[in-house]
Amino acid sequence: MSAPDLPACPEAPTFALDWTELERAQPWLASLRGTPQNPEYHAEGDVHLHTKLVCEALIDLPAWRALAEPERRIAFWAALLHDAGKPACTRLVGGVPSSPGHSGRGERIARALLYRAGAEPAHREQVAQLVRFHQLPYFALERQRPERVVIGCSQVARCDLLALLAEADVRGRVCRDQARLLDNVELFRELCRETECYDAPYRFASDESRVQYFRSEDRDPTYAAYEDRHGIVTLLSGLPGSGKDHWLRQHELSAASGTTEDEVRGHVISLDELRRESGLAPGRTSGQLLQAAKDRARSWLREHRSFVWNATNVTRKLRRPLLDLFLDYGMRAHIVHCEVPYGALLEQNRNRRSPVPVEVVEDLIDRWQPADATEAHAVVRVMGGQR
Repeated sequence: MSAPDLPACPEAPTFALDWTELERAQPWLASLRGTPQNPEYHAEGDVHLHTKLVCEALIDLPAWRALAEPERRIAFWAALLHDAGKPACTRLVGGVPSSPGHSGRGERIARALLYRAGAEPAHREQVAQLVRFHQLPYFALERQRPERVVIGCSQVARCDLLALLAEADVRGRVCRDQARLLDNVELFRELCRETECYDAPYRFASDESRVQYFRSEDRDPTYAAYEDRHGIVTLLSGLPGSGKDHWLRQHELSAASGTTEDEVRGHVISLDELRRESGLAPGRTSGQLLQAAKDRARSWLREHRSFVWNATNVTRKLRRPLLDLFLDYGMRAHIVHCEVPYGALLEQNRNRRSPVPVEVVEDLIDRWQPADATEAHAVVRVMGGQR
């Protein structure tokens, strides 16, 4: 698969949008054509037309033009990609188009496209998370605990950029409740300001306070949690060929001073090693293999023994039960997120002792959800093999 080009963002002083050139450079936009929308909320037409109108609305906003160049680009890319999940999610329900789950699907599409195109990782993740939460400003205040919703969002996305995206999303459509939706966006802005997370993540008293907050539905975010933990479990996370084994050799082995490599292997649970022992193909995991790994982990957890869990762990769904296990046994949970550029990833995977089939790697890229601060005490990002 050839990597796409990054979308061009309108630039000062004219901020002119050449939609024809954008479509030529971004062939995926054609997939939005013909995807219908509920006319009650989108009387303007299909997803393709709506996306164009949203991009035009965004670049006309004075608040967008006043942003620094990187933030303008992030918000523009998010506007371009905000409904990228709709073609795959749209169904007719009683003859009316509906797109449940399109925000989450769009998050993964945005991340995969920008990763293959070589976007700066921090910018890529902002875009993906803005796409994931792009509907939040419309209903945040209807939640039972609205401050919890915006605090969680603020850990991964800039709420001020999210409000800009939501405003453009409303202005780029034809609907009867446009005024109400714009009011909701303004109320969302006020809520974020009052919660002190409008243009930065909400600041917790400690890592433990943050972890406990996101594991409990009724915890006060200002509460300074007492930490009584006995060791650290490090969860490696990254695509095949992203450098997890390299990091382990360079950091974990050196940290275990006075031990040999064979001795340190006793502090690592590696699904790759277990696959080789079981004769499973690279990238494949059986329930029996995973259970064996968890049984080994539990024996170490009972001893309060620090160790490393080495596997791809590329989605929140895969990481959550493991992190719950570590935390329930009273351990600190750290995540090491490993990443290299797309071309280097494919090359390093080819050079592995047991390469993962390319189609499996591409499928993992399409499902990839890098770890974030809501999941663990610490998330260390290792880019290109460097800390």
